Amino acid sequence: MSKLKNKKVSVVGLGYIGLPTAAMFALQKIEVVGIDVNQVVVDTINQGNIHIIEPDLDVAVRSVVNEGFLRATTTPEYAEAFIIAVPTPLKGKNHEPDLSFIEAASKLIAPVLQPGNLVILESTVPIGGTEKMLNWLKDARPDLKFPMTLEEDTEIHIAHCPERVLPGKVMIELITNDRIIGGMTSKCSDRAISLYKMFVKGECIKASCPRTAEMTKLSENSFRDVNIAFANELSLICDEQNINVWEIIHLANRHPRVGILLPGPGVGGHCIAVDPWFIVDSVPQTAQLIKTSRLINNSKPEWVIKKILSRIEVIANHHYNKRQCDVSIAIYGISFKPDIDDLRESPALGVFLNLSNIHDGPIIIVEPNIQSLPTGLEHIELSNIKNSIEADLHVILVRHSAFTDISFLDKEVLDFVGLLSHVNKNKICL
Repeated sequence: MSKLKNKKVSVVGLGYIGLPTAAMFALQKIEVVGIDVNQVVVDTINQGNIHIIEPDLDVAVRSVVNEGFLRATTTPEYAEAFIIAVPTPLKGKNHEPDLSFIEAASKLIAPVLQPGNLVILESTVPIGGTEKMLNWLKDARPDLKFPMTLEEDTEIHIAHCPERVLPGKVMIELITNDRIIGGMTSKCSDRAISLYKMFVKGECIKASCPRTAEMTKLSENSFRDVNIAFANELSLICDEQNINVWEIIHLANRHPRVGILLPGPGVGGHCIAVDPWFIVDSVPQTAQLIKTSRLINNSKPEWVIKKILSRIEVIANHHYNKRQCDVSIAIYGISFKPDIDDLRESPALGVFLNLSNIHDGPIIIVEPNIQSLPTGLEHIELSNIKNSIEADLHVILVRHSAFTDISFLDKEVLDFVGLLSHVNKNKICL
């Protein structure tokens, strides 16, 4: 298997995947250069600090920065291997994949590429995304040979290796999870496997080509989205029939071949809420189940808001001289999943933002995993559990572990994640 002659890796994009990946390589005592367009992110990392919440990441970054194995910059420089880990969001009403960040990253590193380099795309992309990256690199560097066919010799090795880690366990799963690697040629795959084996203890599995690796990642997240959609639709049905959905799921899951997930206010995160649309965009007439699941999950926040507004009306009617605009609400959780600070595609955040445009009364947000909100959300004021407990209505949108010890006794509560399902099985939304 081909090995890197030198030991210098560059990671483009220092976010939730790029920074942990950069730290993991740096822990192997090799030189790692992280590239990010955000100067604040660069400065933060170079100070030995992190700008995201991820268990054990802060310790790792502080260590490798202090030892000189990791540094961040906005300017690309030569390396033997480049890993691109930038966002791939959606755009437009038709949920089209936006590959502009990958294009920008490709054009950024192109001037410093040299024969023998390895370029790995970790960003999740629609089918054919790796080939588009290759073409952007090729157009920028016509002087270099790129692998345009499986048989063609190449000076630049290209591979796709999608990340498959769980937020909150990234530092563990980067090491233990299997990696799917789809090179443009077998040699490209070998080069990528050699690089990842510097820290990956899971199996590095060769896919037949980048498209296979791309579709594998999209299939994984679409599978999860379909299963979540079933749970969310089940919660709607049970609500209409005045049946406790949490009890239904508990009982149904006693069957040895049934494993229904828990419903929630929708689906968030940069993966599950986004990746299925990549398949739909490629084959819109065929991917009917995947599309329907996306529509179900995307509609859930609207249903949640309707339930909240309905409960506000009930509370106002049951209190003498109390108007609906006087009803105070405490929102528990705005991240996209429990015990992380990630707001990407968060349905809970969407519920709050839309609710704040409808409800004129006070809304308190309790989010224990976030100290300050990103650009565009600075106007939102975060509170704590102590200040929230006197609210008229308590709305649980994220199953944070910090909420499990809260006493909601004799409080008006809407529990959309089943946090309190063990307290009273006779209620649908507590």
